[in-house]
Amino acid sequence: MTAMLTRTVLIVVALLAPALAMARGAPESFADLAEKLLPSVVNISTTQRVQAMAQGRGERGERSVPMPQFPPGSPFEDLFKDFFDRDRGGERNDAPARRATSLGSGFVIDPTGFIVTNNHVIAEADEIFAIFADGQRLKAKLIARDAKTDLALLKVEAPKALPALKWGSSEKARVGEWVLAIGNPFGLGGTVTAGIISAKARDINSGQYDDFLQTDAPINRGNSGGPLFNMAGEVIGVNSAIYSPTGGSVGIGFAIPSQLAANVVGQLKEHGRTRRGWLGVRIQTVTEELAESLNLDKTRGALVASVQDDSPAKKAGIEPGDVIVTFAGKEVTAMRGLPRLVAEHAINADAKVELWRKGKTMSVTVKVGELDEKEQVAALDPKSVPPAGAGDRTQALGLTFAALSPDLRKKFDIKDNVKGVVVTEVAPNSDAAQQGIRPGDVIVGVNGEDVAGPKDVADKVKKVQTAKRNSVALYVERAGDRRWVAVKLGEG
Repeated sequence: MTAMLTRTVLIVVALLAPALAMARGAPESFADLAEKLLPSVVNISTTQRVQAMAQGRGERGERSVPMPQFPPGSPFEDLFKDFFDRDRGGERNDAPARRATSLGSGFVIDPTGFIVTNNHVIAEADEIFAIFADGQRLKAKLIARDAKTDLALLKVEAPKALPALKWGSSEKARVGEWVLAIGNPFGLGGTVTAGIISAKARDINSGQYDDFLQTDAPINRGNSGGPLFNMAGEVIGVNSAIYSPTGGSVGIGFAIPSQLAANVVGQLKEHGRTRRGWLGVRIQTVTEELAESLNLDKTRGALVASVQDDSPAKKAGIEPGDVIVTFAGKEVTAMRGLPRLVAEHAINADAKVELWRKGKTMSVTVKVGELDEKEQVAALDPKSVPPAGAGDRTQALGLTFAALSPDLRKKFDIKDNVKGVVVTEVAPNSDAAQQGIRPGDVIVGVNGEDVAGPKDVADKVKKVQTAKRNSVALYVERAGDRRWVAVKLGEG
């Protein structure tokens, strides 16, 4: 009986082992991992020359630049206090320039001395120093920077090979996994904190490549540029921002994912600049109304508002009204995902693009070009986000159309090469008005089909109503800029 019971227990344990491994708790200790990683993480110290006159008082007696705030006991507190007290009168406007100091973090990615940090940590610095865990202080040279992703690459000349870190996969990282952050919060030196990945693909409105990892590992001022590690000791993120009403950690920190950072840093190292892929389209969000009017199963992909002449997209046959649903084998779940996918793709290499066009799926092959930084990878239409309250009404289109005539072209400043139907009146309480359509807009197409006169618009709208769909997609031109607008259908 005992032998049978023992055998049963062993079988149950064997069956549960995979689940138990996946659901393992917190590590017993982070000590071994921290000891291994600390030598590769550096404190970044920068200095900038500032004129003493800027530190005094203004014409009305106010101090034009407030004294920086440091934690109690910081060695910089007394230094700056003496400086401000000595010059508070503002009478020394001819005093020589002084130096302001700021602090951040960084990490070694190459034994020869290459160091990664945030661009904002070293912005406008006259001198940059990397301070290692053993106290070694080395002057750093700025190799290159990329303001769009807030990354910078530095180089130090060390007497011996430096311990370098390895990039890990932010793509494979899962929400809920343990992570370790090491940095220089408030100038206190190498500090280790732990937490989990709270979320992925966060957009914090800092740029068009936002794809942040969110973590609750305590991150504070001075952690910027430091690494976020997985439990294998690989860098899966570069700590860059925090959400904090107080200025201290409240458990919401953001890191640039390694998938993006490694690619940018590699280009900075190889080319001294970033080289991003280019498609040549203007895109906008696929709203629920647009998805319904385009007969798309759900809100996904990036809707093409216009295609630039002589661009890779134009040559591949991509057209306005197409919804890009996959790019190079990767799903485009939302509009903001496309610019990053295009930017990371190899230049002059082919990419298969899956499109939704007029109710059907089709594929084209695009030879990705190189982005001129004056252009945009896949430009976001400035009017792609519906105005507040859009879509709340269920009325008729509420638009009065007219054929384009010389008088109307002159009245609304419409160029001769523009074809379509001009909007002459918009009912103020209509959904079209809520969506931003106004007199002078030209309706170029309806649901992906061109229109030549007012009757065309009416017929196509009636066709949509007959099909018992809730909205119609209008292709609208205004001052040379084109976009798709979904207008809800109502009675009449």
